[in-house]
Amino acid sequence: MSFLAPQFSAPTIPNVKSLSDCADFSKTVAPYIPQLYELPHQLLAHYNDLEALKHIYLTTNPLVTSLAFALFNSVVVLIVSEINKNYSQVDRLWSILPVLYNCHYALWAHLSGLPTHKVDHVMAVTVLWGARLTFNYWRKGGYTIGSEDYRWAIVKAKIGSIPMFVLNVVFIALLQNLLLLAITCPTYILLLCGRVNNEISTYDSVFSKGMLFLVVIEYFADQQQWNFHQAKSKYQKTAQLPKEFGYSREQLDRGFNTTGLWAWSRHPNFAAEQAFWIALYQWSCCETWNYMNWAFFGAIGYLFLFQGSTWLTELLSAQKYPEYKIYQKRVGKFLLKGDTKSMEEPKNEKERKLIEQPAKGKSTATGKSTATATASKGKTRKR
Repeated sequence: MSFLAPQFSAPTIPNVKSLSDCADFSKTVAPYIPQLYELPHQLLAHYNDLEALKHIYLTTNPLVTSLAFALFNSVVVLIVSEINKNYSQVDRLWSILPVLYNCHYALWAHLSGLPTHKVDHVMAVTVLWGARLTFNYWRKGGYTIGSEDYRWAIVKAKIGSIPMFVLNVVFIALLQNLLLLAITCPTYILLLCGRVNNEISTYDSVFSKGMLFLVVIEYFADQQQWNFHQAKSKYQKTAQLPKEFGYSREQLDRGFNTTGLWAWSRHPNFAAEQAFWIALYQWSCCETWNYMNWAFFGAIGYLFLFQGSTWLTELLSAQKYPEYKIYQKRVGKFLLKGDTKSMEEPKNEKERKLIEQPAKGKSTATGKSTATATASKGKTRKR
């Protein structure tokens, strides 16, 4: 059976008339949700027919295809994590799935004969984002068999096996997969914008360059953190300062990095990571002349995730490193504080008393180095 190339009518993508229409959920998303119900049947009926599969791919709304894949992947991740009792399955995909989604939008547009300037820009910066993050996660051992974010073990010990299973079903497997889809939804909006205005706009140039700059910031933050923990590891093994890194004994004894970008932000990589996806969302807003659009949920969900993840990371760091509480007071969590103070400056009386207080409830079970923490759930999101 042969299939004709799809005509771009309502069953596939909306026939938008204006840029503002591109961000209208009732016109661009809601009418295509029913395609999700038929997609599994279509795929099962034609799984061994490449031409039919291509036809299904091109005649299915690209956002619906992404949603179907995210739901399917949630089930796969849940099964694998429960079999292995390892809850870092989504962690391994964190730097890969957003790239796949944005590449999918670009591929679908190319195959469908639609203008692709905007989605090509998004795809390019997202591929660079993913390559950097994947490499950083790999070199920290994130893809080693059996590796797991150390925090999951702590959470499981606190709440027990049954609540952990519920957490896995609802949050780890499902919501995280949906979040990784949601942060790329602005690309779908930009794909539609290309149908209305195929010209490279000022927003296209500004946001794509801005997102590239944020990837560069993340790269330097990750590299500075890597260098610090390499030096720290050598120092702990030999009790001698590794001169090739240029850290002082006081800095290495402190146990956590407070130099470079880390002197201005406690989590410069986290800050740039969040800004990257917020920028993509704002790009879709500016391009459609809207203050907000329905893709807002992905951006705000990403911010909420980082707030919770960073809170737990800092709680454990403050238990392990006495000076971390001083670091929290002197340096902003994500953004630069007006009264930022270097950790190289002498401690005042109040700060000295702060680190002399015995840490309550300090757990040796979490006594892994910050370098290990970097291979945690957030990948680049973690230090």
